[in-house]
Order: sequence, then C-alpha cells, then structure tokens
Amino acid sequence: MFKSSEDGRYGRDGSSVPASEVSALALTWDRVQRRLRAELGEDVFASWFKCLELAGGSDDQLQLSVPTKFLKNWIQQHYLERIAAHVAQEMPNIARISIVMRATGSHASAGRTDQAASPAARKTSAEPAAKPVVVPMPRRDEVPAPHDSDNQVGSPLDRRLVLSSFQVGRSNIMAHAAAMQIVQARAGEMPVFNPLFVHANVGLGKTHLLQGAAQAIEASGRRVLYLTAERFMYGFAASLKAQTALAFKEQLRGIDVLVIDDAQFLHGPKSQQEFCHTLNALIDAGKQVVVAADRPPTDLEGLEERVQSRLAGGLVVEIGALDEALRVKILEARIAAAKLLHPGFEVLPEVVAHVARLITTNGRDLEGAVNRLLARATLTGGVLDVATADEAIRDLVRHREPKRVKIEDIQRLVANHYNVSRADILSSRRTATVVRPRQIAMYLAKSLTLRSLPEIGRRFGGRDHTTVLHAVRKIEGMVTKDQELATEIDHLKRMLQE
Repeated sequence: MFKSSEDGRYGRDGSSVPASEVSALALTWDRVQRRLRAELGEDVFASWFKCLELAGGSDDQLQLSVPTKFLKNWIQQHYLERIAAHVAQEMPNIARISIVMRATGSHASAGRTDQAASPAARKTSAEPAAKPVVVPMPRRDEVPAPHDSDNQVGSPLDRRLVLSSFQVGRSNIMAHAAAMQIVQARAGEMPVFNPLFVHANVGLGKTHLLQGAAQAIEASGRRVLYLTAERFMYGFAASLKAQTALAFKEQLRGIDVLVIDDAQFLHGPKSQQEFCHTLNALIDAGKQVVVAADRPPTDLEGLEERVQSRLAGGLVVEIGALDEALRVKILEARIAAAKLLHPGFEVLPEVVAHVARLITTNGRDLEGAVNRLLARATLTGGVLDVATADEAIRDLVRHREPKRVKIEDIQRLVANHYNVSRADILSSRRTATVVRPRQIAMYLAKSLTLRSLPEIGRRFGGRDHTTVLHAVRKIEGMVTKDQELATEIDHLKRMLQE
C-alpha cells in the first residue's frame, strides 16, 4: 500500500513510487469504475460502489478500501468476481486484489489507506485490527469478459474489431460516416439519426463496424451495451424465469447507447414486445439506438409491423458488395497484420490484385485467402506467384455464393424493362400494359427468392397469396409456349443474378 511522501508515494516495500504512476493508477481505476457503472446500472453502482475507493497498489496488487464491515462483506460475496474481471481487462499485471477497512470518518483519496490515517482515527474505526481480504486474481486467459457473466445482459466485444482496422470504401462509406457521428457525439447530446439501422449481407463488415463503434463509445466514458438478438431474447427469458424482469428493463434503459446486432433472429411475441418497448423508451429519452440485420427493416418478415415501422423511421443504411478497390485494401490490411507475426511473409502487388479479382463475395473469404497464402508461404517456402495463389485459393473461388436477389430489385428491373413505373406494378391497375409486367415480376420473385407466396403478395401491394399463385402458374404456362417470352425472362434472370 502507499504512504505519503513529498515526491509521490511509497510502495509496500518502502520504495518510492512517482506521483505520475499514482495518477496513472487512479485513472485506470476510474476506467474500471466506469465499466462497473455501465454493467450494473446507476442505481446498483450508487448503492454498493460509491464508497469503494482506491487505497493503493504495487506492481502486482491492487488495494481497495470501504468504510464499513458490512459493505466489505457484501462486495466480497456478491461483486468481487465482477471487479476482478474488469481489473484484469484494464490492469493485466495485477495478480491480487485486497479490500481493507478505512477509518470511520476518513475520506481518503485514491492512493491513501487506513495505515496513513491518524492514530485517533484508527481507534474510532469499527474494525481497526481487521486484516485485508486478499483475493487471488486468475490468470488473464482464465478471466471471462465482463459481458459473459450470466447476470450480465451484454454480448462480449471482440477487441480485434476496432474502428481503426475497419476499411472504408465506396460501398460502406455512408454507414461508416453515420457510425462515426454517433461515436463522436458528446454525452447528453440529442442523436441526429435515431435509430440507425445498418443492413448488409454476410461478411461485409456490419458486425465489425458495430463492435468497433461500441468500443469507441465505451472508451469515451459513455454507457454502451452491445447485444445480439439472441442474447437479448436469452436475457429477457432468463429475467422472466428468475422474476428479475424489472432489473432487466432498468439495465437496458439506464444506458446511453444500445447496439443490437443480427436483428433478423429476433423472434417470439413477448421478446418483440419488450424490444419495441425498449426502443421506444430509449429513443423517447434521447438515447442512441443502433440496429443491424442482413436485410432492410421492411424485409424482416418475422418482426411485428410496429417494430419494422420504428426501425424504418430512422436512418436506414446499406453496406453494399465490396468493390475491387476495397477488396485490395482489405487484403493489404490482412497481409500487414500477418507480417507482424511472420516478418518473412511477402505477397506481390500483382498477386494481391489477382486475388481481389477472384474473391468477390465477402471479407471473410478474403481473410481466408490470406490465411491460405500464409500457409503456403510458411509451410512450403515456395514463391507466391499468381499460379501458386490460384492453387491456394481455388476452393474459395469454386464455392462462391450466388448473389441474393431482392424483390425490390426485381420490381425495379421489370418496371424499367417494360416502361412502367414500380408504383404501377404495386397498384391495383388492371390494364394489360401493367398486368403482364406485374405477373412476370411475381413469377421472378417466386423463382429467384426464398419468400413465401403470402410474403410476395404483401410486397406487391398487399395482394392475396392466391393472386401470386395465379400469376406464377400463368407465366409458367406461357413460357412453355412463347419462346420469345422465355428468352426475355431468361435475360431478366441473368441481369438480376449478375
């Protein structure tokens, strides 16, 4: 523990500790407190942690102080593991945490302990001779992330997914700019776009963007909670079972920024109802909400209409397919990261460009390509030329996923091809110039998407599924007899799938 000195402090062994180190320790403890406040909520934090102070520390031990025996015992029994988890995240060198009693009436600042108090004060202490409770810290690789606690709602954040490593290109610049506006907002500032809804196909970086933004917001001192839809449903169901639903609601409503990922997996009427209530409460209170899914809000057929409407009422941004320039940037960043561990790993610019032309699906395939190139270079020792790269990544090229066709794209393409408007196709007009394109668009929607007949009918102006079935059967019959129409529809299919 620390003792006072003119230059700074003394450690437990009597060696001098510079004041700058004491200040750094206090700043680190402040970050731990912010983590606890964000995890437990303001009410719980004020009840049990407001009087928990930093008493001192050494190279491998952190000492905390509390004013009463009851408070010490309560924190030791109920919150010590959480404190240890957060301390391990911020101070990996700490091997033990000790809790000591400080003298009654003492308001020692960070760095002062009960040993530095006056003898008179120590005599009035409720437990003057009590030994500090020393808690061994687990190894860093054994410490679960604070968000992994069964009592914690939040999903874990991947510390590798930071904003500095997110590569920005034409397809994601809008989503990145919107996320940065939220990150750079000041505490208490009213959100400009609320909620922010980001949608993209698998592997295009929406989770990276959300987790990077959440970590940047957390570092700024604001309370942020990152949740997958699955974790939200699990947390809500667990709170109902444990009869702690009120605490669950208060925890969600006591934060500054809520980030929900994979909203397409949010199912169940009770979970959706609670999700809608949470959205309304946070948005009405001026708190920021960010949601991500693999499709726009109107395409999330599993969600109730009021939830879709609430999500669509903010800013909806799509992260599009990676263009070639962005794929090159991603490959170069992955290769640079690999070179930190394998300094001899080199990939020629022409090989990078060649891989970027072949791997067009998503960022995960690009990362897989770099791993294959690294394995080829380190295990065989051969030169990485274009031919070698082709051989290394051929499985990724062969199993490339087809493009996902959207009903909106079908409607727009068919409308342009037949010189009508999309509004005409969705309308109730029955003229021949509109009915035929509408039926062809319904036929293509059934052929190229996984949407059900009722869903297709809803997306075509709220029509009944029997109307869609009639259109599909009619076009199927005409295609077998009219070669010109068959060629025309094949042409439309190729344009949609390119």
